Amino acid sequence: FFPVRVMRHWNSLPRKAVDISSVIVFKGSALALRLEVRTRGYVGFGLSASGGMASADIVVGGVERGQPYLQDYFTDENRVLKKDPQQDYHLEYAMENSTHTILAFSRELHTCDTNDKSITESTVRVIWAYHHKDMGEAGKNYHGSNRGTKSLRLLNPEREEVSSASLPYFDLTNKDVPVPDKDTTYWCQMFKIPVQHEKHHVTKVEPLIQKGHENLVHHILLYQCSSNLNDSVLDYGHECYHPNMPDSFLTCETVIFAWAIGGEGFTYPPHVGLSIGTAADPLFVLMEVHYDNPSYTEGLIDNSGLRLIYTPVLRKYDAGVIEAGLWVSLFHNIPPGMPEFVSEGHCTLECLEEALGAERPAGIQVFAVLLHAHLAGRAIRMRHFHNGEEQKLLAYDDEFDFNFQEFQYLKEERTILPGDNLVTECHYSTVDRIRMTWGGLSTRNEMCLSYLLYYPRINLTRCASIPDIMEQLQFIGVKEIYRPVRTWPFIIKSPKQYKNLSFMDAMNKFKWSKSEGLSYNQLVLKLPVNVRCSKTDNAEWSIQGMTALPPEIERPYKAEPVICSSSSCLSCSLFLTLLLV
Repeated sequence: FFPVRVMRHWNSLPRKAVDISSVIVFKGSALALRLEVRTRGYVGFGLSASGGMASADIVVGGVERGQPYLQDYFTDENRVLKKDPQQDYHLEYAMENSTHTILAFSRELHTCDTNDKSITESTVRVIWAYHHKDMGEAGKNYHGSNRGTKSLRLLNPEREEVSSASLPYFDLTNKDVPVPDKDTTYWCQMFKIPVQHEKHHVTKVEPLIQKGHENLVHHILLYQCSSNLNDSVLDYGHECYHPNMPDSFLTCETVIFAWAIGGEGFTYPPHVGLSIGTAADPLFVLMEVHYDNPSYTEGLIDNSGLRLIYTPVLRKYDAGVIEAGLWVSLFHNIPPGMPEFVSEGHCTLECLEEALGAERPAGIQVFAVLLHAHLAGRAIRMRHFHNGEEQKLLAYDDEFDFNFQEFQYLKEERTILPGDNLVTECHYSTVDRIRMTWGGLSTRNEMCLSYLLYYPRINLTRCASIPDIMEQLQFIGVKEIYRPVRTWPFIIKSPKQYKNLSFMDAMNKFKWSKSEGLSYNQLVLKLPVNVRCSKTDNAEWSIQGMTALPPEIERPYKAEPVICSSSSCLSCSLFLTLLLV
């Protein structure tokens, strides 16, 4: 039998409608799915670029008068359903009882059929529908409201679950936070980790999202704060990044965990855990919750947070987190009307050489990555360079979904060595915008970040960059700014057309065309960058603030060609595997 990897998505779609489990057969490069649906009619399942019916890859099946059926379909851009001349979905098993239909079918990941969607490690929008009648009874019956969509990462390898029912845990949850009636709010609350008298390892972190607030809570970051604080900081929470926020918040710079919308619980590998209970471990932590309220709903009260499950049985390694990418600032900007614009954040050779050279010359092992952007984000890639040679992508999502961001487990751990470069590459679309998009905290602003989970833990928390702003301004014709800089954003002195405008106003005043935007993009990608290279407790490596150049790519990585095939003989292995799950 083929070696298999089991992927379960039982809770990904509404329980009363559809349950899905999937099986990846690596040797056969195939995906197998089992659907259990509360209907005695047809069942439809599809893969869509947008989450809608347009240009979707669809399979429809059921059991009619005791005979199973399964057909491969596709839809055109007008959502017209058509039978696919190349039938690439293969029925493995079907049955019907008094209430449910169960289907099991398989398909190759890459079929070379233009009407099929290749299945990769990127996010995929799964669509589903069902009807109480079969396809043959009255043709293509419209499913009405019996439909749905959900973003998933079908090839994200699941960690083997270790039973945590008997393990202790503690919750970090907000208490009746009044969410303001504005589109973006960052709420911060300080917590104290329950005192442990000896070292323990956190083995799993679960989101505790208040029911009904699944779309309100966009992401949660957990920061380690200064160990010199005391219990007086444990008062009611406060809006983050606010002039009146408590000074204690400023000591919380080290990200120790990140969760984003759509993600589920995170289980650490069996040889790695998040250390608590020692002098080097977090005692006071800051939980930052990003609330996204684009409809300006009033009267929202939230009690969401995180659950940390831990054990006294220690793992071999302590986990760490590195925030890599573009430092969030106005120096990161994207012109309007651009079908595609690429930004890069650099975890530079200089930063990694200093930090790893001092603490871990043998390198660190990355085992999971969270890629993060906002509404304009379309694709994110984490590129890895060693001695000028580009390695295989560390992580990627070529179909990024703002509403679905979770840690990607790496199929194989990757070693990061002194002298390596990491580049977070973000692709954006601003075709629907008429003004500049700025780096910032709002979901209408942008970010370009990667959170790397790795071991063993070293004293490196942030490895990022800021592009040079003056050459950006020179592109639109700015000649001089007022110095010394006394206001932010700073003010332009010349030429006359921009005089006394902030640089934000000047960038918006410039008449951007697609060709100008493309030229600007080419310029920005070549600019020198300011290095951000941070330790815990707001300390910095000596390279912090230095200027570096983007890596010179001596040998770009060439991906192996995709091997396409038709799933001609998968039944013998997949059918048995589906029965076992």
